[in-house]
Formats: sequence, C-alpha cells, structure tokens
Amino acid sequence: MTIVRYEPFRLLSHFHRDLSRFFDEELTPAANTVTWLPSVDVREEDTRYVVQADLPGVDKKDIEITAENGVLTLRGERRSEHRENAKGYERIERVSGRFLRRFTLPETADVSAITARHENGVLEVSIPKLAAVQPKRIEIKAA
Repeated sequence: MTIVRYEPFRLLSHFHRDLSRFFDEELTPAANTVTWLPSVDVREEDTRYVVQADLPGVDKKDIEITAENGVLTLRGERRSEHRENAKGYERIERVSGRFLRRFTLPETADVSAITARHENGVLEVSIPKLAAVQPKRIEIKAA
C-alpha cells in the first residue's frame, strides 16, 4: 500500500509563489530589462530602407543604434522626471525606462552607409541599398 501525502492547498501555494515572483520582477526590474517598446514603421523605397521610431521624450544622447551580423538594433532609455503628488498629478500613464527593438537587415542593405536623424520625437534610420550587381556576359573565344 502506497501512502500519499494529502496537501489540499498545494496548488494554491504554487500559484501564490508564481504570482509573488511575477510581481517582484515587475516592481524591481533588472538593469537590462526592457520596459517599453516604441512604435516603429518600416518601409522600402527605391534606393533605401527606412525605419521610423516614435521616441517622444527621449534625448538623442540616450539612443544607441548598432548594425552587426545583419541585425539593426535600436536601444535606449526614456528618463522619467521626478513627480510629486503636491503638483496635482492624479494619474501617470507615460512610460519611462529602457527600450530595445531589433530588425533583420536584408542582404541588399549597405550597412556601412547607415544614417540616423532624430527630430521632434521621431528617430529616422536610413539604410541605403547596395547597387544591384549586373550579370556579366562572358565571350566564348574560338580555339
């Protein structure tokens, strides 16, 4: 005969532990945790690819753009201002913290000529296309 231990609140205990872990991670994020994702538009034009990211309230010095191994990475941080209840704030909805977006670059992207512009809260990254390689016609010589 096998003795089975009866724990009526075992499932509830696991749920409580998981819920506590979730809120602890949400309230005290690690330094590398992504807090929000900016909205991004990606389009292809005749001579370039364009990535536009909405980054209102993000200073240019807080944005880092890298392109390596065929991946374009936008990373940065929106810093929050210190707010006191005495100023009459009832609700705070604007998100602050770290962000990160990654995009796979097509093979036709010229990574060495990528440029970026930050104006009025919109970051525009311009990725030029490589010149199309034309097939070379090979002449056959008589022997």
